[in-house]
Amino acid sequence: MSEKVKGNLVIIGGAEDKEGPCTILRRFLSLAGGKEARVAVLTTATERAEEVGREYTRLFYRLGAAEVQHLDVADREAARAETMAATLDRATGVFLTGGDQLRLTSILGGTPLAGALHAAVFRGAVLAGTSAGASAMSATMIVEGRDESAPRRSIIAMAPGLGFLKEVVVDQHFAQRGRIGRLLAAIAENPYILGVGLDEDTAIICEPAGSFTVIGSGACTVVDGVGIRMSNISESAPGEPLVLTYVTLHVLPAGYTFDLKRRRPGAVQLKEDGVT
Repeated sequence: MSEKVKGNLVIIGGAEDKEGPCTILRRFLSLAGGKEARVAVLTTATERAEEVGREYTRLFYRLGAAEVQHLDVADREAARAETMAATLDRATGVFLTGGDQLRLTSILGGTPLAGALHAAVFRGAVLAGTSAGASAMSATMIVEGRDESAPRRSIIAMAPGLGFLKEVVVDQHFAQRGRIGRLLAAIAENPYILGVGLDEDTAIICEPAGSFTVIGSGACTVVDGVGIRMSNISESAPGEPLVLTYVTLHVLPAGYTFDLKRRRPGAVQLKEDGVT
């Protein structure tokens, strides 16, 4: 597999359409096997596990999944249960719900369930995550930060993620919550890491070859800091505005692609089955 992408990933910016065409969720199910899809819904990130699990279970059945299992993993003890890992052994698709990404990683980290999740993706199961589930996909994730702020030092906190996407940091609810400043702050701390900001009802489909395609009603913003020539991140005081020059920014709506290895956007792709 590519050093950038470990498996087939559907990374969603949150608030995906659940009542209309359901473009993103239908694409996830299609990738997971369509009418033969066996989906595991993992609600660890949320404290409303029963409610959220019931919602996605009903939704995936309505969209045509063959089987949907809700994994209510509320603590590390549950993440050690053999029955939980066994469910992932059969899944063709795994869906990580929203909530708190630090809750997700701190409960799963180092447990048999985390091992089963990686094994499932390695053998070909599709992994999708929305909101907090999207942020947790990468090797390094934003766990908190100020919305609608200019890029400043110390406005974000970062932590290790699940590690399915390397050298990328993902932020969600991007345009809706004005998060460009905090994504720039993340890139300032490590310019080699690509910043990916996903609007609500917008997702990227990542392939092991190391590229992704945008789907949904919003846009994906890619921030590339590898060409930065001037930065004051190491000298500035907490809260002080950052100097960042020659940052490259791409805004990509549905159908456009991005090569994570070459750091290049691609032309719009043709619609597939009437859905971009």
